[in-house]
Amino acid sequence: MVKIIMHGCCGHMGQVISQIVKEDADAQIVAGIDPFDNGKMEYPVYKSLEDCKEEADVVIDFASAKAEDALLDYCGAHKLPVVVCTTGLSEEQLQKVAETAKKTAVLKSANMSLGINTLLKLVQDAAKVFATEGFDVEIVEKHHNQKLDAPSGTALALADSINEAMGNPYEYVYDRSQRRQKRDKKELGISAVRGGTIVGEHDEVIFAGQDEVIEFKHTAYSKAVFAKGAVEAAKFLKGKPAGHYDMADVIAAN
Repeated sequence: MVKIIMHGCCGHMGQVISQIVKEDADAQIVAGIDPFDNGKMEYPVYKSLEDCKEEADVVIDFASAKAEDALLDYCGAHKLPVVVCTTGLSEEQLQKVAETAKKTAVLKSANMSLGINTLLKLVQDAAKVFATEGFDVEIVEKHHNQKLDAPSGTALALADSINEAMGNPYEYVYDRSQRRQKRDKKELGISAVRGGTIVGEHDEVIFAGQDEVIEFKHTAYSKAVFAKGAVEAAKFLKGKPAGHYDMADVIAAN
């Protein structure tokens, strides 16, 4: 059984993960970290990792970027593996993630969904077939109107996956409104839609050729898919040596 500290336990994702772990015989949350204890957790909650008395195998981090530095400092100093799910990290913080991975096991992916991470591999294989034959590549992602960043980290991860598979020939194009010219073959278009309460998180990769179109699509209908991925990542990370891991490693191990 993996013993977990839930960093950001009283946030929405922390509560979703807590419920999933409650029903998982192979995982247990022994403590939570959150400055705003809602009193609803079935485990002790502390304001900081420094206050935590329970021993654990791994931390799952679904908090805010402003709490990331203290988390990474603690995990690095105590050789405590950590699954980093918090988004919106600065370049400096991403560098700190890399430095922490030299001291302990760190797993960070642009998206924790097992489905998206399988899709990353599928679109790489598809690109080697379709892009080689001259198909244009476009990515469209749709989210609710409360999402702050655009394009999403998942859309960029899909673009990077395709670009790397092809030897990095593509230029990412986010806005064609100022372009008065025919589409270049080395363009990879990324479009972001923000509106209303669009259900789930929707990412679509389009390979458009002469007289045919192939589409790969992933839709998340609830945040539970990301929570489940985070729990599987925690199980994978238990006992792993220092290093930087991602969800592709979790999928390969299953």
